[in-house]
Amino acid sequence: MLIRPAMVADADEAASVLRRSICDLCLSDHSGDAQTLAQWLANKTPENVRAWIEAPDCFIVVAEENGAIIGVGGASHSGEITLNYVAPEARFRGVSKAILKSLEAYLNLLGCEQITLTSTRAARTFYIAMGYEDGEAQEAAGEQAGLPMRKSLGPKERG
Repeated sequence: MLIRPAMVADADEAASVLRRSICDLCLSDHSGDAQTLAQWLANKTPENVRAWIEAPDCFIVVAEENGAIIGVGGASHSGEITLNYVAPEARFRGVSKAILKSLEAYLNLLGCEQITLTSTRAARTFYIAMGYEDGEAQEAAGEQAGLPMRKSLGPKERG
């Protein structure tokens, strides 16, 4: 498995991974409710993924195996993990962990001292195992509700 920066040419396949992951792996969050699912999927389009890849304040990565994208991750330069999704067929193979480590290393290089993210119920245990703590709950206004989490990064290595 290779974790690499996403390219514009990856947008269609990456959007497909995002959508399949949400539909198949986040059932405990949307319970198959069509309205909730539609809200969650609304911005997971190839056009939006292209825009995220091209945005100067975002870092988008893909996990690739045998030429296929099996995971998508993203972070904003403000220290927020914005995406960490895995193709259903690649679940429990270390893809999310590899993506998260890559994003954390990138944010550490930027000098971020704390990382935040909004977890799904399905992923909360994973993030706790990766050193994240529950953050303060926030009201979700018309968005898919999630679980705020945070992690402090240790002091950067100075050389």
